[in-house]
Amino acid sequence: MSKKLIKSGIIVSAMTMISRVLGLVRDVVIANVMGTGAGADVFFFANKIPNFLRRLFAEGAFAQAFVPVLSEYQAQDEQNGTNETRKLIAQVSGTLGVVISLVTLVGMIASPVIVALFGFGWFLDWFNDGPQADKFLLASSLLKITFPYLWFISLTALAGAILNTLGKFAVAAFTPVLLNVCIIACAIYLTPLLELPAYALAWGVFFGGLVQFLFQIPFLYRAGVLVKPKWAWHSKGVSKIRKLIVPALFGVSVTQINLLLDTLIASFLVTGSISWLYYADRLLEFPLGLFGIGIATVILPSLSGLHARDNKQEFSATIDWGLRVVSLMGMPALAGLMVLAQPIIMLLFMRGEFTQTDVMQVSYALYAYLAGLVSFMFIKILAPGFYSRQDTKTPVKIGIKAMVANMVFNLMLAPFFGYVGLAMATTMSATLNAYWLYRGLKADEVFQLSKTTKQYIVKLIVAAGIMAISVYQVTPNFEQWLTYSLSELTIKVFSYIALGVGIYFVVLFTLGIRIDDFKVEKKSTNITR
Repeated sequence: MSKKLIKSGIIVSAMTMISRVLGLVRDVVIANVMGTGAGADVFFFANKIPNFLRRLFAEGAFAQAFVPVLSEYQAQDEQNGTNETRKLIAQVSGTLGVVISLVTLVGMIASPVIVALFGFGWFLDWFNDGPQADKFLLASSLLKITFPYLWFISLTALAGAILNTLGKFAVAAFTPVLLNVCIIACAIYLTPLLELPAYALAWGVFFGGLVQFLFQIPFLYRAGVLVKPKWAWHSKGVSKIRKLIVPALFGVSVTQINLLLDTLIASFLVTGSISWLYYADRLLEFPLGLFGIGIATVILPSLSGLHARDNKQEFSATIDWGLRVVSLMGMPALAGLMVLAQPIIMLLFMRGEFTQTDVMQVSYALYAYLAGLVSFMFIKILAPGFYSRQDTKTPVKIGIKAMVANMVFNLMLAPFFGYVGLAMATTMSATLNAYWLYRGLKADEVFQLSKTTKQYIVKLIVAAGIMAISVYQVTPNFEQWLTYSLSELTIKVFSYIALGVGIYFVVLFTLGIRIDDFKVEKKSTNITR
């Protein structure tokens, strides 16, 4: 199991790497075309709404409820020689398709209401004929274009969950690349043809969803699971998923809900706040998606299978392994981005409409987000420990507490630190979320962090700290970075990244950490009963 997990994790991370790199290229193009002005704020807002719902209906709560049930059906088919898995897929795809179609239609028609709800500051300006009235009108228009993305990506995520459960991780991990390609293409070729760049980007989101959906179909056919959808709201499998998904809708998507609440508050702040938070979040998402989500994608089907076979020891050991792996990559990513945040932002975004001031503002938000990077990664590993056991009630309770904490932190920090306070609040609530998830698993006596893993994490922190201090000592200051040409900036940034990586792994080796230390330890669970 260890070799299989490692191989699958490498495949998913490699595909995710391609996607994240293209995602950064996409953001570079967007920054060049729109910068952080009013148009950028509105596009990011219009893109965030369907993306939030995607987390609910697609790879977030839905996947967490669907994958364990699908794994259970597969195990039963293998044991009894039946073919109930294909029947379940037909019922789920048909039922989800109808629900998503209705939600998408309502979202397009009611786009002004949705904008008023989540961009209340813009709505008030429109209502009172204020200076930001145009933002409300533009957001309502863009949302009609971006909302159908929800329909495409929800069914794409369903296909990806099926393929992942079958052990075919590469397809689903590669699919987001197509979204980035479509947005980049539309930004370059449609922008000159349309009145505002935001419209070109919105159409990029629409076509990106369509292409991702079409891309998955041949792979489903080849795997023998492309079936005719069937409405089956009251069927046994769909009913079971419905019961699991209702609390999971809140629990697994608490981070996204927090981000939407941040957007609501940011609509009252200075123009640029939403964009600064967006670019900072995109940089945070690079290591989070590459390592945290990559490993979590592999872990959920594995844990679901282990639970179905009642293999408690390896279940616990797999979570322990996941925390070790994301810590191995998360600690240096946190430390390295802290030291090189501003030059990396310069390299990626500082051109066209994106100014030196924007570099500073984005870096402040990034610092706040980075403090919670490891917590975000831990959530991705710990949450499947509940969902794989079809326990969605515990995470929803934790999610409610985390969201309440986030709002309290927002109200405490935003008046003093503005948009940076919103980022700080998100980090603090995520840290509480991770802690409560771990405490819940420990209380259920299914997982407890092993002594060995605790020692590893301490060593990783030491190595990341030494790396950060060493790189900081030799890097130029902000004013010096501004004097470099693009080629000089590129060479220096990658040189310091390489230096940091080298120092990190040399220190780890000196501290006695080896590759074998990151294998799943099946015989040691360290659970106190």
